[in-house]
Amino acid sequence: MLDLFIELGNLKRLPRTGWLLRGVVSPESIADHSFRTAIITLFLADELVKRGVGINVGRAVKIALLHDIGEARITDVPLTAQGYLDKGKAERKAVMELLLKSPLPEECFKLWREYEEESIPEGKLVKFTDRLEMLIQAYEYERAGFSDLDEFWKAVNDLRESEFYSHFRDIVEGLVERRNLVKQQCLR
Repeated sequence: MLDLFIELGNLKRLPRTGWLLRGVVSPESIADHSFRTAIITLFLADELVKRGVGINVGRAVKIALLHDIGEARITDVPLTAQGYLDKGKAERKAVMELLLKSPLPEECFKLWREYEEESIPEGKLVKFTDRLEMLIQAYEYERAGFSDLDEFWKAVNDLRESEFYSHFRDIVEGLVERRNLVKQQCLR
Protein backbone atom coordinates (compact mmCIF):
# COMPACT_ATOMS: atom_id res chain seq x y z
CA MET A 1 0.00 0.00 0.00
CA LEU A 2 2.92 2.35 0.55
CA ASP A 3 3.42 2.65 -3.22
CA LEU A 4 -0.24 3.63 -3.55
CA PHE A 5 0.05 6.28 -0.85
CA ILE A 6 3.16 7.73 -2.48
CA GLU A 7 1.57 7.78 -5.93
CA LEU A 8 -1.56 9.46 -4.59
CA GLY A 9 0.77 12.25 -3.45
CA ASN A 10 0.78 13.30 -7.11
CA LEU A 11 -2.68 14.74 -6.47
CA LYS A 12 -1.11 17.28 -4.10
CA ARG A 13 1.31 18.47 -6.79
CA LEU A 14 -0.88 18.38 -9.90
CA PRO A 15 -2.81 21.58 -10.59
CA ARG A 16 -6.36 21.70 -11.85
CA THR A 17 -5.59 22.53 -15.47
CA GLY A 18 -8.85 24.28 -16.33
CA TRP A 19 -7.80 27.12 -14.06
CA LEU A 20 -4.29 27.21 -15.56
CA LEU A 21 -5.74 27.54 -19.06
CA ARG A 22 -7.80 30.52 -17.89
CA GLY A 23 -4.78 32.35 -16.50
CA VAL A 24 -5.11 31.54 -12.82
CA VAL A 25 -1.62 31.73 -11.38
CA SER A 26 -0.83 28.93 -8.92
CA PRO A 27 -4.25 27.26 -9.06
CA GLU A 28 -5.52 24.73 -6.58
CA SER A 29 -4.24 21.18 -6.77
CA ILE A 30 -6.43 18.18 -7.52
CA ALA A 31 -6.05 17.20 -3.84
CA ASP A 32 -7.23 20.67 -2.74
CA HIS A 33 -10.37 20.21 -4.82
CA SER A 34 -10.94 16.63 -3.65
CA PHE A 35 -10.56 17.58 0.00
CA ARG A 36 -13.15 20.36 -0.13
CA THR A 37 -15.46 18.15 -2.22
CA ALA A 38 -15.28 15.49 0.53
CA ILE A 39 -15.96 18.04 3.29
CA ILE A 40 -18.92 19.51 1.40
CA THR A 41 -20.21 15.99 0.78
CA LEU A 42 -20.03 15.20 4.49
CA PHE A 43 -22.00 18.29 5.48
CA LEU A 44 -24.59 18.03 2.70
CA ALA A 45 -25.10 14.31 3.33
CA ASP A 46 -25.56 14.96 7.06
CA GLU A 47 -28.09 17.67 6.22
CA LEU A 48 -29.98 15.31 3.90
CA VAL A 49 -30.14 12.67 6.64
CA LYS A 50 -31.46 15.34 9.01
CA ARG A 51 -34.19 16.09 6.45
CA GLY A 52 -35.14 12.42 6.19
CA VAL A 53 -33.51 11.71 2.83
CA GLY A 54 -32.05 8.21 2.53
CA ILE A 55 -28.33 8.83 2.12
CA ASN A 56 -25.48 6.72 3.47
CA VAL A 57 -23.11 9.43 4.71
CA GLY A 58 -20.08 7.14 5.02
CA ARG A 59 -20.55 5.79 1.51
CA ALA A 60 -20.92 9.29 0.09
CA VAL A 61 -17.73 10.49 1.79
CA LYS A 62 -15.82 7.43 0.54
CA ILE A 63 -17.00 8.16 -3.00
CA ALA A 64 -15.92 11.78 -2.64
CA LEU A 65 -12.48 10.76 -1.45
CA LEU A 66 -12.07 8.38 -4.40
CA HIS A 67 -13.70 10.42 -7.17
CA ASP A 68 -10.50 11.93 -8.63
CA ILE A 69 -7.82 9.36 -7.73
CA GLY A 70 -7.33 8.35 -11.38
CA GLU A 71 -5.93 11.82 -11.97
CA ALA A 72 -2.86 10.80 -9.97
CA ARG A 73 -1.88 9.04 -13.21
CA ILE A 74 -3.71 10.75 -16.05
CA THR A 75 -3.68 14.27 -14.53
CA ASP A 76 -6.60 16.69 -14.70
CA VAL A 77 -7.38 16.49 -18.41
CA PRO A 78 -8.95 19.80 -19.50
CA LEU A 79 -12.12 19.88 -21.59
CA THR A 80 -10.16 21.14 -24.59
CA ALA A 81 -8.08 17.94 -24.60
CA GLN A 82 -10.98 15.58 -23.94
CA GLY A 83 -12.12 15.89 -27.56
CA TYR A 84 -8.91 14.18 -28.64
CA LEU A 85 -8.80 11.22 -26.29
CA ASP A 86 -11.05 8.91 -24.33
CA LYS A 87 -10.64 10.33 -20.83
CA GLY A 88 -13.20 7.93 -19.39
CA LYS A 89 -11.35 4.86 -20.63
CA ALA A 90 -7.97 6.20 -19.48
CA GLU A 91 -9.28 7.16 -16.06
CA ARG A 92 -11.03 3.81 -15.59
CA LYS A 93 -7.76 1.98 -16.36
CA ALA A 94 -5.76 4.23 -14.03
CA VAL A 95 -8.26 3.78 -11.19
CA MET A 96 -8.33 0.00 -11.64
CA GLU A 97 -4.53 -0.23 -11.56
CA LEU A 98 -4.19 2.11 -8.58
CA LEU A 99 -6.84 0.32 -6.56
CA LEU A 100 -5.18 -3.06 -7.07
CA LYS A 101 -2.73 -1.81 -4.43
CA SER A 102 -5.54 -1.10 -1.94
CA PRO A 103 -6.91 -3.58 0.62
CA LEU A 104 -10.39 -3.65 -0.97
CA PRO A 105 -9.91 -3.02 -4.70
CA GLU A 106 -13.31 -4.30 -5.86
CA GLU A 107 -15.23 -2.31 -3.25
CA CYS A 108 -13.27 0.88 -3.95
CA PHE A 109 -13.65 0.51 -7.71
CA LYS A 110 -17.40 -0.01 -7.26
CA LEU A 111 -17.57 3.23 -5.25
CA TRP A 112 -15.67 5.09 -7.96
CA ARG A 113 -18.02 3.69 -10.63
CA GLU A 114 -21.05 4.77 -8.60
CA TYR A 115 -19.74 8.33 -8.88
CA GLU A 116 -18.91 8.09 -12.57
CA GLU A 117 -22.23 6.51 -13.49
CA GLU A 118 -24.28 8.41 -10.89
CA SER A 119 -25.97 5.05 -10.30
CA ILE A 120 -26.90 5.59 -6.64
CA PRO A 121 -27.98 8.64 -4.63
CA GLU A 122 -24.55 8.91 -2.97
CA GLY A 123 -22.82 8.99 -6.38
CA LYS A 124 -25.26 11.65 -7.58
CA LEU A 125 -24.64 13.68 -4.43
CA VAL A 126 -20.87 13.61 -4.96
CA LYS A 127 -21.34 14.71 -8.58
CA PHE A 128 -23.44 17.60 -7.22
CA THR A 129 -20.80 18.53 -4.63
CA ASP A 130 -17.99 18.17 -7.19
CA ARG A 131 -19.67 20.80 -9.36
CA LEU A 132 -20.58 22.97 -6.39
CA GLU A 133 -16.99 22.94 -5.16
CA MET A 134 -15.75 23.93 -8.62
CA LEU A 135 -18.13 26.90 -8.66
CA ILE A 136 -17.10 27.98 -5.17
CA GLN A 137 -13.51 27.92 -6.43
CA ALA A 138 -14.47 29.90 -9.54
CA TYR A 139 -16.15 32.49 -7.31
CA GLU A 140 -13.04 32.73 -5.15
CA TYR A 141 -10.82 33.21 -8.21
CA GLU A 142 -13.13 35.87 -9.65
CA ARG A 143 -13.20 37.63 -6.29
CA ALA A 144 -9.37 37.61 -6.40
CA GLY A 145 -9.46 39.37 -9.78
CA PHE A 146 -9.25 36.54 -12.31
CA SER A 147 -11.66 36.76 -15.22
CA ASP A 148 -12.67 34.68 -18.23
CA LEU A 149 -14.19 31.98 -16.02
CA ASP A 150 -17.73 32.10 -17.45
CA GLU A 151 -17.44 28.60 -18.97
CA PHE A 152 -17.22 27.08 -15.49
CA TRP A 153 -20.47 28.75 -14.46
CA LYS A 154 -22.40 26.67 -17.01
CA ALA A 155 -22.33 23.97 -14.30
CA VAL A 156 -24.99 25.98 -12.43
CA ASN A 157 -27.51 24.50 -14.87
CA ASP A 158 -26.44 20.97 -13.88
CA LEU A 159 -26.85 21.86 -10.21
CA ARG A 160 -30.32 23.27 -10.85
CA GLU A 161 -31.33 20.06 -12.64
CA SER A 162 -30.06 17.83 -9.84
CA GLU A 163 -32.46 16.05 -7.52
CA PHE A 164 -30.57 17.73 -4.67
CA TYR A 165 -31.18 21.28 -5.89
CA SER A 166 -34.45 21.61 -3.97
CA HIS A 167 -32.58 20.79 -0.75
CA PHE A 168 -29.68 23.15 -1.41
CA ARG A 169 -31.23 25.88 -3.56
CA ASP A 170 -30.17 28.51 -1.02
CA ILE A 171 -26.52 27.48 -1.34
CA VAL A 172 -26.52 27.38 -5.14
CA GLU A 173 -28.46 30.61 -5.62
CA GLY A 174 -26.53 32.31 -2.83
CA LEU A 175 -23.32 31.50 -4.67
CA VAL A 176 -24.74 32.81 -7.97
CA GLU A 177 -25.85 35.99 -6.20
CA ARG A 178 -22.39 36.53 -4.71
CA ARG A 179 -20.80 35.95 -8.09
CA ASN A 180 -23.11 38.53 -9.67
CA LEU A 181 -22.06 41.08 -7.03
CA VAL A 182 -18.40 40.44 -7.86
CA LYS A 183 -19.12 40.85 -11.59
CA GLN A 184 -20.95 44.14 -10.92
CA GLN A 185 -18.03 45.45 -8.85
CA CYS A 186 -15.65 44.63 -11.71
CA LEU A 187 -17.77 46.72 -14.11
CA ARG A 188 -17.45 49.80 -11.93
